[in-house]
Amino acid sequence: MIKQKEKIKTGVKTSRIPFWKKVWKYRVLTLMCLPAIIFFFAFSYMPLPGIYVAFVKYNYRDGIFGSKFVGLQNFEFLAESGKLFDLTRNTILYNLAFILLGNLLAVVVAILLNEMRSKWFKKVSQTMMFLPYFISQVLVGVLVYNLLNYDTGFVNSILTSMGLERWQPYADPYCWTVLLVVIYLWQQTGYNSVVYFAAIMGIDAEMIEASRVDGANAFQKIRYIILPSLKPTIVILLLFALGGIVKGNFGLFYNIIGTNSLLYSTTDIIETFVYRATMTDFNFSTASAVGLYQSIVGFVIVMTFNYIVKKIEPDYSLF
Repeated sequence: MIKQKEKIKTGVKTSRIPFWKKVWKYRVLTLMCLPAIIFFFAFSYMPLPGIYVAFVKYNYRDGIFGSKFVGLQNFEFLAESGKLFDLTRNTILYNLAFILLGNLLAVVVAILLNEMRSKWFKKVSQTMMFLPYFISQVLVGVLVYNLLNYDTGFVNSILTSMGLERWQPYADPYCWTVLLVVIYLWQQTGYNSVVYFAAIMGIDAEMIEASRVDGANAFQKIRYIILPSLKPTIVILLLFALGGIVKGNFGLFYNIIGTNSLLYSTTDIIETFVYRATMTDFNFSTASAVGLYQSIVGFVIVMTFNYIVKKIEPDYSLF
């Protein structure tokens, strides 16, 4: 109210301040944001003219804007294959599981780490959970194969030693709907929990101390202080994650499933299908069309959910 009165008295409106004066006024913050600004400008805005590749029959000699314009012909590639619905369904359902279960588990892990009293054990636990994130997807595929392959896999060796029948996961497409999610959570949870752990560290210590004085136990502290404080972070991260809900984790799926056609019904996503379809003739136009399709669907989803969040809780929306 005081600031509003001062603005009324002086007759100065913040919106009328020139952009460059605002930049100079907040030059320290602008300088801190400069690396991120350069990154997004170089990798998100400068490549935008390349969208035109999705509407031409690209060839190296004529270049992007000299190639023959074919309209929506490249988009018919997925539609005519008869697999667009299945591929989109698999991609979205897997990503929904990754996003929802991943964030839920990350919140739980962050809270558990916060409740640990031993600093040494907390640091060791964080390090151990963080390590899988840095393991190459190729190596993850090798580890999974050595665990689950029919002839010499570790799991089947245990089963046969117990007098049980061997398990054939590479011939069962439905078991991978669970296995792929478990593998993703194992690799990503430690990394995802860092953001939530940092948010918990930012909670006012006096508020937590006051709850202890009032006799609140650990579960009450988590329910009434920590979780409400994490709500804005959870909503914002979910909105950001939903933007890539149509973009599959190519490294994970390709290195674990590979070219096993027996598993395609439940494990084939847009990226793996396009890769197999274009790896022989390097059809960049088709790949660009699929990328544009994914971006448009992701944009629509983010705008829709942001609109819903803005109606329910305006403070938690992205814009």
